Amino acid sequence: MATALVTDSTAYLSADLIEAHGIGVVPLHVVVGGQERREGVDVAAGEVADALRHFRPVSTSRPAPQAFLDLYRELADKGADSIVSVHISSDLSSTLGSAQLAAQQSPVPVTVIDSRSMGMAMGYAVLAGAALAEHGVTAEEVADHVRARCSNATVVFYVDTLEHLRRGGRIGKANALVGSALAIKPILGLQDGAIVPLERVRTSSRAIARLEELAVEAAGSQRVDVAVHHLDSAERAEKLAERLQSRIEGIEDFQLLELGAVVGAHVGPGTLAIAISPRI
Repeated sequence: MATALVTDSTAYLSADLIEAHGIGVVPLHVVVGGQERREGVDVAAGEVADALRHFRPVSTSRPAPQAFLDLYRELADKGADSIVSVHISSDLSSTLGSAQLAAQQSPVPVTVIDSRSMGMAMGYAVLAGAALAEHGVTAEEVADHVRARCSNATVVFYVDTLEHLRRGGRIGKANALVGSALAIKPILGLQDGAIVPLERVRTSSRAIARLEELAVEAAGSQRVDVAVHHLDSAERAEKLAERLQSRIEGIEDFQLLELGAVVGAHVGPGTLAIAISPRI
């Protein structure tokens, strides 16, 4: 029995990891200056950051159900007799709906999972599921493990401004901070798939220091996988990554990578994010 793993481009898995584990990836779409592109295929995060800095319109959209169905059929043709399909939180994107529609027509059973997350918090769960599938674990057990990894993960992030989240309609409960946005640097998190405000700090340096503390607290003494994401803020991200690696003792895997175009379009340049995913 062969179970295949599918995710979407907002997991931000590297091409090497995707190839090594045979993971199927469906790209979300980004519209930059009126031109629709596919994340990870024909648009780069830097292009989105540049557009946002110059106030050019940027929007995102979900993949069509047909894109998922085509991938499900391809994996079935390659020998998969079941699929676990893991996607960005339904509070942040309607991608899950496309996967669910496609699953109804798939030639093999598909378990569609709302990760209630994004980025490497979701990516690490997909990798863990793929590793289990490679050892012949059933699709049900793979899906249960993926859900557990997603629910146990912590995502905290800092944005230079709430404006991009507000414009994209992804701001959630953090909308309460908008009125005082000029006076604060917000630290945000994901809770049950939605963006929520965690703390308000007066300067960016203090916000990043607090972001680091929250990540260290979340990791504790556990065995964890850790990822630092950024958008157009490589130097700050590298320094943050160095500090985290020196302070968190139980790191099993560490990734430093730029956010892709889709999430980047909503959080904006200067964003720093940390995903802590405990091993289970």
